[in-house]
Amino acid sequence: MDIQTLTAFFMWCTIVNVALLAWAMMWFVLAPDFTYRMQSRFFPLPRETHNVVIYAFLGLYKLGIMVFNVAPWAALLIIA
Repeated sequence: MDIQTLTAFFMWCTIVNVALLAWAMMWFVLAPDFTYRMQSRFFPLPRETHNVVIYAFLGLYKLGIMVFNVAPWAALLIIA
């Protein structure tokens, strides 16, 4: 596998994951009551705990995108 293929792979991984993150953030920011009602059917948590879990998930997902998608993509762009 050559560097151009890897660079394109990590670029598309970054685009897809950032789009998923934006989609999830849109739901949790614009429709918090709806998401709480839907999630509380499966996981009965108090509203405050739910908010903490959601924001922690979004933060960890964003960190994962940075570490596993953006950093390798940037490194490949630098060495290419």
